Amino acid sequence: MRAVFVQLQCQPGKTYEVADALFEREIVSELYSTSGDYDLLMKLYVDDGQDIGKFINDNVANVPGIVRSLTTLTFKAF
Repeated sequence: MRAVFVQLQCQPGKTYEVADALFEREIVSELYSTSGDYDLLMKLYVDDGQDIGKFINDNVANVPGIVRSLTTLTFKAF
């Protein structure tokens, strides 16, 4: 499994609805509200060999209320 971090920018007033929708999909390992340009920081795990872009597209980007996402791939945990 590979850890992937995704920052999400939400429509104003929709952050909690987005967070609830992500938890309902049971794909989130950890989810935090954040300050700055993005509203949420999500940690999830994707199977090795799985297309991460397709996973994000099919399971995250289509949640109503998300305006923008930024995906960060990880390589090694220290």
